[in-house]
Amino acid sequence: MKVLDLQCPHGHRFEGWFASAEDFESQLSRKLVECPICSATEVSRLPSAPRLNLSGATAAPAPAGAGELQARVMHALREVLEKTENVGDRFAEEARRIHYNEAPARNIRGVTTAEDAKALVEEGIEVMPLPIPAVLKEPLQ
Repeated sequence: MKVLDLQCPHGHRFEGWFASAEDFESQLSRKLVECPICSATEVSRLPSAPRLNLSGATAAPAPAGAGELQARVMHALREVLEKTENVGDRFAEEARRIHYNEAPARNIRGVTTAEDAKALVEEGIEVMPLPIPAVLKEPLQ
């Protein structure tokens, strides 16, 4: 396997593992390579020393930096997803029901408009916008 350093137009850096450079180019042209943070398919290859994934080989630890920060953010988002109930587009309605003790208190997440979010805040209901990357919306394999 060939390990490539990649980057999306938003500056997110990540690794991609491919059978060959040709395999990478083929997947890239078919828009199959996407950023795990923002799902952008306009991905570019960064200059790097060649690396191969060999069975039994151990990798040197990656230097701290942007990649470590992205990993922490992804971990925190996964934790939020695990500890909240997805109420979908009923978010504003369900948040009000919880606030006014018409539904059991619990942590929820969902989708609402900016206007509804503002109205919730004006009613004293705490909300926090949290964009979830597409990669976390699907089950991990």
